[in-house]
Amino acid sequence: MLRLFLPASFSVLWLLTLPVGSYAVPSGKTVTWEGGGQGLVTFDGKAHITEGYKCNSCHPSLFMMRGGTAKMTMKALREGEFCGACHNGKTAFSAADVSKCRNCHKVNAQGETP
Repeated sequence: MLRLFLPASFSVLWLLTLPVGSYAVPSGKTVTWEGGGQGLVTFDGKAHITEGYKCNSCHPSLFMMRGGTAKMTMKALREGEFCGACHNGKTAFSAADVSKCRNCHKVNAQGETP
């Protein structure tokens, strides 16, 4: 009985280490961070999942897997770093396009839509 139990246990543990839904941010989950005075930046993976992006589309090439390891700025985005690698006006809307601020900055510091 023990001979059957141990291999089965290791199989279950191995399965638990596999990524669950290897898409950007799992559906229904958002990631937010301070937006440098323009309001919280909200990343909802749903739009990226719809376009076919997965975790490894951005991690670890553009972003480390651990939050808070990089300082994102609009200058860096405009120079093609972080989100700016795709949000360049060719692959996706440009991070430099001021008419698109609300796509990422959901509210300003006063809780109003910018």
